[in-house]
Amino acid sequence: MTTIIGIKLDNRVSEAIKLQEILTSYGCEIQTRIGLHSIGEYKCNNYGVVLIEVVAKVNEIYDALAKNWEIQMMKF
Repeated sequence: MTTIIGIKLDNRVSEAIKLQEILTSYGCEIQTRIGLHSIGEYKCNNYGVVLIEVVAKVNEIYDALAKNWEIQMMKF
């Protein structure tokens, strides 16, 4: 089974360090990580979405992320 978790960041600049710490602590359980954000005219927008493919400790990672961000999980 594959589990994808999407994390919505409203302020990438201020939230990046905390998110990075959590993702790093679960580095062996996260197989894929993709960051998406829009690029406005001449600059990056400050909001975005990070998608992670989780292979273990799914509920633990979900709970850690849900304490700080709006997230969605999809299993297939």
